[in-house]
Amino acid sequence: MTYSRKLLRFGAAALLTSASLAQADGQLNLYNWGNYTSPELIERFQAETGIGVTVTDFDSNETALARIKAGGHGFDIVVPSNNYIPVWIEEGLVQELDHERLPNIANVEPRWMEVPFDPGRRYSVPWAWGTTGVIVNSAVYSGNPHTAEIFLDPPPELQGRVNVIPEMTDIMHLTIRYVGGEPCTDDRNILRQVRDALVAAKPHWIAMDYGTVDAYAAGDMAAGVYWNGASMRARLLNEDIVYGYPQTGFPVWMDNAVILADAVNADHAHTFLNFVMEPENAALISNFTRYANGIMGSEAYMDAVMRTAPEIIIPEELQAAGRFSISCPPEVNAIYTQIWTELLR
Repeated sequence: MTYSRKLLRFGAAALLTSASLAQADGQLNLYNWGNYTSPELIERFQAETGIGVTVTDFDSNETALARIKAGGHGFDIVVPSNNYIPVWIEEGLVQELDHERLPNIANVEPRWMEVPFDPGRRYSVPWAWGTTGVIVNSAVYSGNPHTAEIFLDPPPELQGRVNVIPEMTDIMHLTIRYVGGEPCTDDRNILRQVRDALVAAKPHWIAMDYGTVDAYAAGDMAAGVYWNGASMRARLLNEDIVYGYPQTGFPVWMDNAVILADAVNADHAHTFLNFVMEPENAALISNFTRYANGIMGSEAYMDAVMRTAPEIIIPEELQAAGRFSISCPPEVNAIYTQIWTELLR
């Protein structure tokens, strides 16, 4: 997921339900990506449980991790991305879940239950999942949308109108796959090609920004790297917007809710995690964020536009190109950071 991949993150206003807090029997503090928490979900949870909820936004996995490690945060639940979950577990920042208090964990799709970043879901439950691909305005560019060339070697009509999200993990993944490498490679020849491709492409970009849903919808930006749910939001505002799955390879990711090791309201946190795994409630997350959620039966409660959305349903012929994001070893991340730092100069 930086105003991470997923988010539509175009306005990071924290959701503070102050009126309910004063009347609530309990309190819960949620730390989540900006514009990633359905107000309707929170209202329903408060009404059904009497537990007041405060939502505070973060803009990147790095920001969230640093704030929790610093201590004194007061949060109970946080929503990191899959490739960061192992770090949270290894550093003792999250507590093991009591599955006896989470009967709705039976609703998690099997493929999202036995996940490599948290086998058996001992520490986390699904929040939302999606892909990182490319977005293009078909009124400007009528070619194949399923190619990373849109941002790495843009045609003349797109040059100077391309935005790239400043997410190192996603951009490195897309570019490494584009030049024929595998995620987390330390092959110096591959990485030289990656660096050269990115440095050569950057002059054709207009920006490296996150909150660009409105800019794409208005036609101010014509193409770029974006997340599928954010791209869907843009398409619902402008029917010319198309989301593409680069055939050379693209990342698949999942954000997950965990209970912090020092959570004051761990009981309420378990209640909330069980609540979001109820299909009807999981659908509220998807209807708001425009991402899938990993909970069986939730489709029946989703908006009709979600059930057939091309941003949600990966074309069969391109499904094999998707690879789940993984945590790279520190020594590999150090090399990637060097390339990224050079790109940002």
